[in-house]
Amino acid sequence: MTVSIAILAKAPIPGFAKTRLIPAIGAPAAATVQERLTEQTVATACAAGLGKVTLWCAPDPTHASFRGLAARFPVVLAQQPSGDLGVRMLATFANGPTLATGTDCPPLTVAHLQRAAATLAQADIVVIPAEDGGYVLIGAQAAHASLFDCIAWGTDRVLAETRARAASAGLSLAALDPLWDVDSEEDLVRMERERPMLAL
Repeated sequence: MTVSIAILAKAPIPGFAKTRLIPAIGAPAAATVQERLTEQTVATACAAGLGKVTLWCAPDPTHASFRGLAARFPVVLAQQPSGDLGVRMLATFANGPTLATGTDCPPLTVAHLQRAAATLAQADIVVIPAEDGGYVLIGAQAAHASLFDCIAWGTDRVLAETRARAASAGLSLAALDPLWDVDSEEDLVRMERERPMLAL
């Protein structure tokens, strides 16, 4: 089964990207973190060799950073639609089996993506949980609007709500081992310790 990879990314614009980190490191540095994380995620997705890789860009694909990635990697640029995170994520599943992820997970590897794709061949939904109660990746064989509508995004209830929605819809859901993502100053310190190539 060919599985596409969708990456949702914000342009590395100071004040727009990684806003939760701004109080700790300032807007320009937060934008630099965003740019480095996006590049790593794109490189990992392309190296996985699973299928088409699309970088869903916000606010649009015109930023030089996005254009540079498209020149260096076999990635297609698309504009994220308007709406909350659920609306934007649902749009990525319009063309069949897809793994959707953001750019906030430094430990995400090719092996994680390949395992998620293999798991999706046996389940309707696959997730890689985040240690904070959300998830860093969700995969589905088809678009299921109920998984993304009126979810309490950004809270520790995201994964639990997603599990409940899948069960209500009669969809099988498989969860892989959790990973960590970068949402806070403490996460940034961890990134600098465990992924020094991404450090400022």
